[in-house]
Amino acid sequence: MPSSRADRVTFDLDDTLYLERDFAFSGFLAVEAHLGVTGFAATCRALFDTPHRPAIFDEALRRHALQLPVADLVAVYRDHAPSIALSPDAARYLPRGGFGLITDGPERTQRAKIAALGLGRFCDQIIPTGQWPQGFGKPHPRAYQAIADAAEGRRCVYVADNAKKDFVTPNRMGWLTVQILRPGRVHDGAPPDADHAAQVVITTLDQLDGALSAG
Repeated sequence: MPSSRADRVTFDLDDTLYLERDFAFSGFLAVEAHLGVTGFAATCRALFDTPHRPAIFDEALRRHALQLPVADLVAVYRDHAPSIALSPDAARYLPRGGFGLITDGPERTQRAKIAALGLGRFCDQIIPTGQWPQGFGKPHPRAYQAIADAAEGRRCVYVADNAKKDFVTPNRMGWLTVQILRPGRVHDGAPPDADHAAQVVITTLDQLDGALSAG
């Protein structure tokens, strides 16, 4: 059963429409090309699922006996043109069109992801919260309210992955919240308390229509 046009469905980006690790691995290759150090990307990939992830470039530089400003590598990583693709279920679902998008992160980085994934074809309201001053990222209500204001009475739905910040505000606003827990995601997805939990949990967007019908 297709999603109802009475619903204003809005998606998160990272680990919702594609795997965030794919952006990371693309960025590691860009940093390796910048450094001209063969094997640097492979080192970063090996460190990605370890406790070194929060300071991955520091550890990779140490392992390659390099003393370079980490900030320079972070800039290359954030500003590169990513080689990423929609998850197969997202590629099936999104061509219906008429969706919203709310995503945190540096604006330039998120807009590069949005362009690489071609989301402008499917989303008519795209809100990278990084376009605003610090403090307006999720769970701040500003982005959600912008979606609600344009929803014209339709039920608002937010589909995202990170229960630590994605759902607490739309829950309070009366939205239907749907958590997608993809294999290979970056965050474990566990909510810190009941207020932060999504109302429905799915593992693929192939299950989203059922969630909308039941919600």
